[in-house]
Amino acid sequence: MLKRLNEHGASPQLTPSDNPLRILLASYRSHPHVGGQGVYVHYLSKALVDLGHEVDVVSGPPYPNLAPGIGLIKLPSLDLFTADNALSALRSRHFSSWSDLSEWLSHNSGAFGEPYAFGRRLRRFLRENPGRYDVVHDNQALAKSLLKIRKSMPVVTTLHHPISIDLKLALQSEKRWWMRALIRRWHRFVRMQAKVARQLDPILTVSEASKQAAMRDFGVPARAFHIVPNGVDHAIFTPRSAVHRKNNLIVTTASADTPLKGLPVLIDAFAKIAGDYPDVNLLIIGRLRPGPTSDAITAANLSARIRFSGSLSQEQIATHFCEATMMVSPSLFEGFGMPAAEAMACGAPVIVSTGGALPEVAGDAGVITPKGDVAALAAAMADLLDHPAKREAIGAAGLARARALFSWPRHAAGAVSLYRQAIHAHH
Repeated sequence: MLKRLNEHGASPQLTPSDNPLRILLASYRSHPHVGGQGVYVHYLSKALVDLGHEVDVVSGPPYPNLAPGIGLIKLPSLDLFTADNALSALRSRHFSSWSDLSEWLSHNSGAFGEPYAFGRRLRRFLRENPGRYDVVHDNQALAKSLLKIRKSMPVVTTLHHPISIDLKLALQSEKRWWMRALIRRWHRFVRMQAKVARQLDPILTVSEASKQAAMRDFGVPARAFHIVPNGVDHAIFTPRSAVHRKNNLIVTTASADTPLKGLPVLIDAFAKIAGDYPDVNLLIIGRLRPGPTSDAITAANLSARIRFSGSLSQEQIATHFCEATMMVSPSLFEGFGMPAAEAMACGAPVIVSTGGALPEVAGDAGVITPKGDVAALAAAMADLLDHPAKREAIGAAGLARARALFSWPRHAAGAVSLYRQAIHAHH
């Protein structure tokens, strides 16, 4: 049985067998710029190869960036998000494939059908390649076809956090009835994921918060879960002698402008302190699109002091963390909170909310404020701006914690332990 990583960084206990495994890591979208799942695929696959295993990644577009020695198997989708006109993307050949047709129908009726269609394509690939792999590791597609795949071979899945949380927060922040209907339609795949998750075991998750949320929202039994925290690339996210920490720069990240990320909370908190700290600026690593954040910035008249920077490399993000006066993660829920862990690894003092796993990541090495509490967040930022020595102490504690706890080799070792458990149970 896999043991949870403890506060001293102890590795998960492995099964006695150390024979190399043939692993298929499956992810329906895998490019790092589309979100944290792409980052996860890149680092987990590399760590598994470094442990001596054979790894192929099977993915739909956009495809991942992979380290040398890792195979890439492309399962092309219709990729309708990049189509000039999704309605006209259907071709006669697509009528012979329910995977293609279902994806087209879902997309053009306001639903997200990629996980379901990817699962069907994955099952077909495995039928055409019997015996090629020892285990399939699903990266939260949680597609219906996994229930059929697991009849013929072992399956392990990573559940980063249940998307039901995104759905709830999106509905809470939307007052227009017709938009609420569209939001529900888009998230229809969540019902499929919940049904599949209830029947899968083992499930790897990255925090106690994600485990509890999935138990509550998806009805997954506690025995299915095994908690192994994510890692950090300490070769990239590390203090740099050539980069000096500034006294007037607050940094945050936002892969998407959704209620889950809590950006309007940070904007309102920044507006509260902006008059007292006229030289302090806010950098948001992400792209500004019309939405709650842009509305909040306009309302606060802060456009001149808030900068957005998107499509950055990992090295560029690390540079911003190394120069940040502080890093703030105001999310209403995070299954793990990778940016906070990476900022800690760069020595940046962090302020996190009580959203999901963020307190687990920060521990006693960060400042924790109630999620959604604008006044508390403003007070925490002002306190750090006023006390450089406190910032330095928190940054040092965060660096030590990140190096002790957040390791991709440890995460991969925990995954391998689950692979062997699943293989034993399947046999």
